[in-house]
Amino acid sequence: MADEAKAKGNAAFSAGNFSDAIPPSNHVLYSNRSAAYASLGQFSNALSDAEKTVELNPNWAKGYSRLGAAHLGLNNVDDAIRAYEKGLAIDPNNDALKSGLADARAKMRSSNGGAGAGASPFGKIFQGPELWAKLTADPTTRGYLQQPDFVRMIQDIQKNPSNINMYLSDQRMMSVLGVLLNVKMSGAGGDEEMERDFPAPSKKEAEPEKKKAPEPEPEPMEEVNEEERAVKERKAEAQKEKEAGNAAYKKKDFDKAIEHYSKALELDDEDISFLTNRAAVYLEMGKYEDCIKDCDKAVERGRELRSDFKMIARALTRKGNALVKLAKCSKDYEPAIETYQKALTEHRNPETLKKLNEAERAKKELEQQEYFDPKLADEEREKGNEFFKQQKYPEAVKHYTEALKRNPQDPRVYSNRAACYTKLGALPEGLKDAEKCIELDPTFTKGYTRKGAVQFFMKEYDKALETYQAGLKLDPNNQELLDGVRRCVEQINRTNRGDLSPEELKERQAKAMQDPEIQNILSDPIMRQVLVDFQENPKAAQDHLKNPQVLHKIQKLVSAGIVQMR
Repeated sequence: MADEAKAKGNAAFSAGNFSDAIPPSNHVLYSNRSAAYASLGQFSNALSDAEKTVELNPNWAKGYSRLGAAHLGLNNVDDAIRAYEKGLAIDPNNDALKSGLADARAKMRSSNGGAGAGASPFGKIFQGPELWAKLTADPTTRGYLQQPDFVRMIQDIQKNPSNINMYLSDQRMMSVLGVLLNVKMSGAGGDEEMERDFPAPSKKEAEPEKKKAPEPEPEPMEEVNEEERAVKERKAEAQKEKEAGNAAYKKKDFDKAIEHYSKALELDDEDISFLTNRAAVYLEMGKYEDCIKDCDKAVERGRELRSDFKMIARALTRKGNALVKLAKCSKDYEPAIETYQKALTEHRNPETLKKLNEAERAKKELEQQEYFDPKLADEEREKGNEFFKQQKYPEAVKHYTEALKRNPQDPRVYSNRAACYTKLGALPEGLKDAEKCIELDPTFTKGYTRKGAVQFFMKEYDKALETYQAGLKLDPNNQELLDGVRRCVEQINRTNRGDLSPEELKERQAKAMQDPEIQNILSDPIMRQVLVDFQENPKAAQDHLKNPQVLHKIQKLVSAGIVQMR
């Protein structure tokens, strides 16, 4: 019956009997009748049917074309412009909407002397402080505000609304327009396609209308597309299956979850979340190969559909998780590391970055474990000792380093390499090795002699003295430590007596000023006052020395050559 009524309507329209072309209730058929009324010049009736069309399906761009034409016929130019702009927000490439908007603007310019020429159809909606509030309130666009390129895009459009045409291919802009216009955006091609169009009036019939009024000719009327209606129904059913799969996953009913996600994929293969969700289930089940396959499919299909980059990043991250699980058996973390790095190029998610760092750390630990061999480490240490005796220090360092790779927990090797670095004049490296030696074995006195020697050569005599004294607490009769204490005391006494040459004193002071501890003492307001009292008020200075903390800091400055006692 609907097909018969539709056929009659088509015939009536073709014959010019527009009053008979009134089909049954349906948003597409209301659109057709609006076009029929517009062709008769009955724009009030055309407006009523166009409003009904938009009410029944607010996401259908063609309805706004009918609405704009009806408003234009009634000389409601502002309303016509708004209708065309809403339609273009849904379908930016619709030629009929573009043409209608151009006609409406031309009519506005002719009525107000050309004002508004060149304005962007979306210029107004990007102005005002409420723009950012709307984008922040919507869960979709809120995430975009964390992306610098998106913020720059919006700011560019605010400065020059006509620049929006540069960004209409960006999926994020479609979401923004939907939020600002309060409509749900549809994909390319619209939500309805026609099986065939009604023929337009002949050119001869159209010309008199043009002479009477500048209204545009009505567009061809559409027929209901049953195929696309079925597609929508399948997509809706697929979402229901996804929700059922999510519920089963939360209950850890993994087999049921797989069943629902697979059914969703059969109904709709344009939503890669079905694949990534199923991959998550496979990951929980320990079916890592199946998880990886689904993730690969999701990435491939997502690129074909130009899906949100976050969805593709999620699929790659999930694949990386599966590869990490496999690496625990294969001992190969490199595939997982590469996959996480690809995910981060799509979207820099902190959780993905954390997983990348964990995979890299696991790889390093595994390499160290595989290389660990105490026996070979001892052999390399002995080779290093032989070269050290021959005073071939670079060669000794090479073998000590290899020994540490084989056994990084041997304090003796750090002690020996510290001695080599000291001989080579690489004092910072020697100090680092000596401190590591003490860290690994605080009772190993060699570590203290190595550290004290490095500090002595760095002319940090007070620090060297402390190191030697710490070693003597462990071994009071250690001759190397006793000799170290004696050398430090001699140098400190030379400074106290003023026996240093001007060059030596200058060098000592310059070295001391690089010491963070000396810098802290000199920047302390209390110590600055103490130093002033030493120069101007000797009695007060003597009182200061009764404070153990102040006395200790003064001794530090004296040892460094900053202060001289006379």
